[in-house]
Amino acid sequence: MVLSKFMPHNPKFSAKFAESARNAHLTAQALVDLLENYTDVERKVQRVRDLEHEGDRLSREITNLLAESFIVPFDREDIIALNDELDDLVDDMEDAARKLSLYGVQAPLPQMAQLARVVERQCALLAEGMPMIEDTRRGPDLARIAVEIRKLEDEGDTISDEVQRTLYQGVNDVHGMIRAMRGGEIVDLIEDASDQAQRVAKTVESILLKNA
Repeated sequence: MVLSKFMPHNPKFSAKFAESARNAHLTAQALVDLLENYTDVERKVQRVRDLEHEGDRLSREITNLLAESFIVPFDREDIIALNDELDDLVDDMEDAARKLSLYGVQAPLPQMAQLARVVERQCALLAEGMPMIEDTRRGPDLARIAVEIRKLEDEGDTISDEVQRTLYQGVNDVHGMIRAMRGGEIVDLIEDASDQAQRVAKTVESILLKNA
């Protein structure tokens, strides 16, 4: 069911999605801190994991709110998609942090921090825009945010391509191959988070078009 701007809204949804987007931004900030200041690694990884658990809690609350609500601000399918995409965004970041610990990475590739910074900027934009999602007057602002997130995703792709070109240069033994493979896996996870932020932005754009 699509509600036009003349129909009653349910502001609980925008509040919950805003909280979820803020949590994603906090997770991205924690991942940047881990990668740019690679000390006290286990504590910082745990911080990311705690934020992922908070993301799971918020996702469940949105699911429960949807089940309990007769009035919804936009299509139920879009609410489900947006909820899942925000959850997956945080999951990708948590997975990257966990692999750093699991693999005992001694020094992360510099591109990991660069990619994490891209994701942090994307999540900052999502946190800025999500409170506007039920306000039809803020459509131009949300469209601008979506464009900026898409540009950042392109920037992340460029960084990832650089890693793929150089990852195995100078690798000539099994241990070096394993380190390179694991580094590439972590880079891919952070790039996945950037792609996921772009999916969130596309879903928001779709909601705007349906409710224009």
